[in-house]
Amino acid sequence: MKLWELNELPNLPKMKLAVVGHVEWVTFLSVDKLPKPGIIGHAQESLEAPAGGGAVAAVQLSRIIDNQIHFFTALGKDELGKKSFEQLSNLGLKMCVAWRDKPTRKGISLVDNEGDRAITVIGERLQPSAKDPLPWNDLNDFDGVFVTATDVSSMKHCRKARVMTATPRLGLKKIQSSGLILDALIGSGLDPDERVNNDELDPLPHLIIKTEGKMGGQAYPGGDFKAINLDRPLIDAYGCGDSFAAGVTAGLSAGWTHDKAISLGTHWGAKAATYFGPYFPQETVEKSNPNHVDTK
Repeated sequence: MKLWELNELPNLPKMKLAVVGHVEWVTFLSVDKLPKPGIIGHAQESLEAPAGGGAVAAVQLSRIIDNQIHFFTALGKDELGKKSFEQLSNLGLKMCVAWRDKPTRKGISLVDNEGDRAITVIGERLQPSAKDPLPWNDLNDFDGVFVTATDVSSMKHCRKARVMTATPRLGLKKIQSSGLILDALIGSGLDPDERVNNDELDPLPHLIIKTEGKMGGQAYPGGDFKAINLDRPLIDAYGCGDSFAAGVTAGLSAGWTHDKAISLGTHWGAKAATYFGPYFPQETVEKSNPNHVDTK
């Protein structure tokens, strides 16, 4: 499959996009080595942030299209839930939250000096439901929506958007039982929890993407594609897959061909590997994103 350079891709139009999914309050630790039995490691750098697949994809989408993203999610009525709401709002998201009488899920992400990571999550994954009083009907007018966590009834609301993409972590049984045709199912071909057997899906999504890290990935239809060579050192692989999915979703929602949408995804997935934690500084966006619409 042909990959396009960023400066070869068309400008993205103004779009209304949403993400429906989950949040985890994650502690990020840059360590000298990943844990092994009986070994004491040392953290060289640390930070805490609201992350998880839904939050990361939403923030990255907002930067890709240079516009506010509606984020449908669920948070606990606790201090971490409140902090997640505030910080994600400050990152430019329109928060549509179902508040739960449960703790907000937490996580720990360790990354070593070579960029390899290990993640542990703590607690139940909270997700929005069709029963929650959220503006589900607004999605009828949206250009695209990416889904990481919700129920089948909410998926049917999401399908009313012009483009609907999802991750296999949504649940293959759930996707199958919905009877919906996805515009793209985007997951990791290396992660056992995201591996997809195409024969398991009926109806088949219009596009299935299986990423393989630095090896690139495979698209059905389309074939193999290569990864983008990093222009900076590899720092942290956290969020690369979610950033890739955000790029693909933006491209498909803009009406681009599969190869151009995947090209946009590979560039944003690669970019995510060049900084520590889930989000790069906002001041670098204008320099690194030539595809957004100039609104000046």
